[in-house]
Amino acid sequence: MCGLAGEFRRDGSRADVSAVERMAATMSDRGPDDSGVWSQGPTALGHRRLKIIDLSAASGQPIVDAAAGLTGVFNGCIYNYRELRAELQAKGHRFFSSGDSEVVVKAYAEWGLDFVDHLIGMFAVAISERDTGRLVLARDRLGIKPLYLAETPGVVRFASTLPALLAGGGIDTTIDRVALAHYLSFHSIVPPPRTILAGVTKLPPATVRVYEADGSTHERVYWDPSFGRAAERAGWSERDWQDALLDSLTTAVRRRMVADVPVGVLLSGGLDSSLVVALLAGEGQARSGLATFSIGFDAVGGREGDEFVYSDLVAKTFGTDHHQIRVPTGDLLPPLEAAVGAMSEPMVSHDCVAFWLLSQEVAKHVKVVQSGQGADEILGGYHWYPPLAGVDREQALETYAKAFFDRDAAGLARVLNPAWLADGDPAREFVAAHLGRPGAQTAVDAGLRIDTQVMLTDDPVKRVDNMTMAHGLEARVPFLDHEFVELAASCPPELKLAQGGKGVLKEIGRRVLPHEIIDRPKGYFPVPGLTHLEGKLLDRVRDALTAPEARRRDLFRADYVDALLADPNAELTPLNGNKLWQLGLLEMWLQSHGID
Repeated sequence: MCGLAGEFRRDGSRADVSAVERMAATMSDRGPDDSGVWSQGPTALGHRRLKIIDLSAASGQPIVDAAAGLTGVFNGCIYNYRELRAELQAKGHRFFSSGDSEVVVKAYAEWGLDFVDHLIGMFAVAISERDTGRLVLARDRLGIKPLYLAETPGVVRFASTLPALLAGGGIDTTIDRVALAHYLSFHSIVPPPRTILAGVTKLPPATVRVYEADGSTHERVYWDPSFGRAAERAGWSERDWQDALLDSLTTAVRRRMVADVPVGVLLSGGLDSSLVVALLAGEGQARSGLATFSIGFDAVGGREGDEFVYSDLVAKTFGTDHHQIRVPTGDLLPPLEAAVGAMSEPMVSHDCVAFWLLSQEVAKHVKVVQSGQGADEILGGYHWYPPLAGVDREQALETYAKAFFDRDAAGLARVLNPAWLADGDPAREFVAAHLGRPGAQTAVDAGLRIDTQVMLTDDPVKRVDNMTMAHGLEARVPFLDHEFVELAASCPPELKLAQGGKGVLKEIGRRVLPHEIIDRPKGYFPVPGLTHLEGKLLDRVRDALTAPEARRRDLFRADYVDALLADPNAELTPLNGNKLWQLGLLEMWLQSHGID
């Protein structure tokens, strides 16, 4: 787990090494253990390293393979790197390190652009070919590892974070009106390739993009699972599905223990993270001192702020080395500012502050954790999936939008000043196109697919990556093992939606977890102080929305903002988010990153 940066020039000049050094320097939190820069002609690569696998200097990056004429930088973890290393050695490749970074470069040397098909893990990769001048960028199947780009005439820059690109200079920081419409409509999700800034894009998940020396560009999407029933599993019983998913998840959890440092677990006390702990205990990890971590906040406005009763039960059941982290409400403003500063893009979920605080504490104990993120999207845990079961594919858009969209086009017109309104209804048009794509059998399948391939990547996954890496902590997500996702995508929707959602996972849980964990009400990462705005936090939002920068930008209609400030907790999104917070967070993010 690290941070990468680079520049590729297509105007005949040499790469700006100093710009790459500035970009890489901003990511010292992501990679506090080592750094490196390499350049040759039009290409420069920079790297910040967090030592997880092969702690020696041999796995320092950029990785230079002189024999193959390749230089690469890599962010992430390849869980099958040992197996790939043995396979590549059998094909004649010789290794100078024992880590996964060199395996990625050697895999490219062997299989070319198809190298990604052999990788099991999370990754963002940049590889430069010495002899052709080609640059290759790639991102993992579920977009767990980020990769941002800024392209101007003759120059391509890329980095693991958006602020790193800003540090390189020369970025068009104009607000992208289409992205703004997505942010305010699609529950703060801006689908790739856009970001909130017109001058920055992001490489979509499961994509390999090639920049040729002659200025041409081409790419391919290398993974797009089918969300339909597979003929070879047509005769499976409910028990067969449980067995297969349990076996696949166990493999996923086991894979994510690959490390040369200890691996802990973020334990909320919910089904998903509790199941990860149970499966690790079944693999014998608890006997070796498995560390688990939970966080809780003071209650605010009648809303409870912790779920310790459940996480304590799981920790006691499996004998983990458990850590309870309690955060008084009065301490929320400083971590809020820090969390906003750590965001590569504006993210409204109050989970960000919780994850920032949790990661701060966890990083004092371990460098790697597993997390239960993704189970709801993969296995039907959210409340908007059951309504989709009652409609056909043609009605899916209306049903999904009613449950998930914060605003329609008319709502945007009430919020934004006319100069910032995009043509049409970008979020609705995007979702309609995605839901209508072939490859999803039912409306439920289509809803699960867009959440798996879009919402998951650009909300919870990005949130966890940004907040954990702000403290040099690597988060691994077994529910996003691509083989597990492929299997779950083909599982009949009725098995996922049973028992109020995630029915098939609950049945798996009943085999290994206390019943209290299975039958409890669904919980969320509670930060009541941010869902109920008052006191210092309300003052901070007001300051952001009335700051000189905000007035110059003039994004929002003054009458709308004034009404929200007069009654800050009155207007909520369909997902119980605070609409005032949504506007304030955007301005806080822009101001935090020096965007005037």
